[in-house]
Amino acid sequence: MKTIDLNCDMGEGFGVYSLGDDPAMLEIVTSANIACGFHAGDPLVMTQTLENAKARGVGCGAHPSFMDLWGFGRRPILGQSPAEIEKQLIYQIGALQALAHAQGMRLGHVKTHGSLGNMANEDIDLARAVARAIKAVDPNYIFVVMPGLPTEKAGEEAGLRLAREIYADRAYAANGNLASRKLPGAVLHDAEAAAERILGILESGEVLAIDGTRIPVRADTVCVHGDTADAVAMARAVKRRLDDAGYAVEPMAEWL
Repeated sequence: MKTIDLNCDMGEGFGVYSLGDDPAMLEIVTSANIACGFHAGDPLVMTQTLENAKARGVGCGAHPSFMDLWGFGRRPILGQSPAEIEKQLIYQIGALQALAHAQGMRLGHVKTHGSLGNMANEDIDLARAVARAIKAVDPNYIFVVMPGLPTEKAGEEAGLRLAREIYADRAYAANGNLASRKLPGAVLHDAEAAAERILGILESGEVLAIDGTRIPVRADTVCVHGDTADAVAMARAVKRRLDDAGYAVEPMAEWL
């Protein structure tokens, strides 16, 4: 049987503000990427998200970002060295790791958020800083990467376990990175079409970019973002299609 993970970004509220339907998503996905306080999240939100994921048997990982609450981590923050960003990542991963440890949990993976992730997928020095940060906190953590891009190369160089990721709700640029959210069609909203697309990617081993380029990919995990209005419906559709196609959908840390 083929095995795949289904992941979603979680815990992206802050203080009195909430975003997304985490309880509903936790009934569907198998891994949760939990915001660590820089683009979203706070100690209480992080703790509650860990508790909810634990209750549903969902694997947990850190979702660090640029320090950008105002822009939700989706603005490029320039002028920082890879070494500076490395320390910020260690800080964020360590914060979630400590909260998990306090309730007898262990994190399994790390996935960068937003502009930080997009930039690391085009800058090998930044990608290596991410890999070093993960390895410094726990060399057994899985590094979630995009196939064929600098994050994959940096993770391989560092000897980290990798989860190669594809996206259900995002279009791709010709270089294999995610298309800019500013472009028409960059964010997909049709749940059934997205589910069909994911199955096609998994079966064919390639993804079609917005310009028609066919990009070879290998996938271990599928991402559905949790902050869109149709996120839960899309996650349900993707999970149903994976089940129907005979995939075992399980947390990445349990089988990678």
